[in-house]
Amino acid sequence: MSKKVTPYKDSELGKKKQVEQMFDTISENYDGLNRVISFGIDTSWRKKVIDFVKQTQPQNALDIATGTGDLAISLAEAGIPKVIGLDLSDGMLSVGRKKIADKKLDKVIEMIQGDSEALPFENDSFDAITVAFGVRNFETLENGLKEILRVLKPEGVFVILETSVPTKFPFKQGYRFHCRFILPTIGKLFSKDKVAYKYLSDSAAVFPFGEKFNNILSKIGFTQVKHLPQTMGVATIYTASK
Repeated sequence: MSKKVTPYKDSELGKKKQVEQMFDTISENYDGLNRVISFGIDTSWRKKVIDFVKQTQPQNALDIATGTGDLAISLAEAGIPKVIGLDLSDGMLSVGRKKIADKKLDKVIEMIQGDSEALPFENDSFDAITVAFGVRNFETLENGLKEILRVLKPEGVFVILETSVPTKFPFKQGYRFHCRFILPTIGKLFSKDKVAYKYLSDSAAVFPFGEKFNNILSKIGFTQVKHLPQTMGVATIYTASK
């Protein structure tokens, strides 16, 4: 059965269009809000993703759901010669392009507006593919993962950073309180979209994580699938190959 995450508001629009519009709306505040909401820990998680990718010495990399380009920039700064960042939201990409220009990485990083479930690349195109906090936004999870497998080179590395739900006391209870009250409140205070950050917590709550997500990756055809919980289980890094 295809995995779909509850849309963030009632609408005749499909989830894909809703997500695009939501991130367009919050793009200018996204980076600052992320640092506040995660207490800055998300930067250390991204560093670990880069460490996994660097081990394979890729010559190119694709960062899907790149948003404002944080991970794409880190990949380029790690010495990967060519990086492509892809996202549905032109608003997020615009912010990312400014950051890339400021860092003079225009010749290394290319930002493309595109659909993760219909990637505009040939088979076996990338040595490394990353997704940070993006797979739960796929309209149909399996379709996006199949596309990633298609464009990943044989022996290439696929690394995902995604939110997960702690399973042990008191971290489970603390996480629920943070998602139910703190995250939406901060979002309402600083974002024009009053429901966007509720969507982010709601989508995280229903996303399959840990062994469940490992099984989905293996079913799609990925090999060497592993997961590493981060910070008491509030996030998880997944690694896989082709």
